[in-house]
Amino acid sequence: MQRAHRWQRPPQPAIKRPPSASSWIVLAVVALAAWGYSEWTKTPPANGRIDGEAIAGAVRVVDGDSLEIGTARIRLFGIDAPELRQLCRDANGGDTTCGLAARDALTRLIGGRDVSCAPAEAPSYDRTVAICKVGDTDLSEAMARGGYAIELKVHSKGRYAAAERSARDARRGVWAGTFERPSDWRQRTAR
Repeated sequence: MQRAHRWQRPPQPAIKRPPSASSWIVLAVVALAAWGYSEWTKTPPANGRIDGEAIAGAVRVVDGDSLEIGTARIRLFGIDAPELRQLCRDANGGDTTCGLAARDALTRLIGGRDVSCAPAEAPSYDRTVAICKVGDTDLSEAMARGGYAIELKVHSKGRYAAAERSARDARRGVWAGTFERPSDWRQRTAR
């Protein structure tokens, strides 16, 4: 005896339905979140400037290693100057305001002239790190040579070693007496 076969409907092609409104919303939220995260994790150039873009103009001296040109905040490449409130010891053992002296020395070096700065490395604390010049004078080198700043060898790779050695040998600026490295002073006074 033969079994009766049940009639089966032939397979139908899958019906593709358009995504629902909620699917589009979820997709948009995920895409927006991914874009926002990628923008959030980017390190923006200091002051909205593109790395490598030259900055030039009249300056305001902030301290012995920091300037402002317009809205651009600039840190002089390869040096570290005493902080404004930092005291050092002079040759006679008395206190001297070496931070103010460094700021004043940088102000004199610039002499009211325009400064041109070429970004040299990644921004630091929302400041462009740059090699800045007045005419042909490299301000970082001049500050180290005058003894108003020390070289940051880890960044400068010895670029200002001769200038610092000249100041140390001649006992100019901070080298005339004793001083605490600016980075040590900042760490000690931050507590």
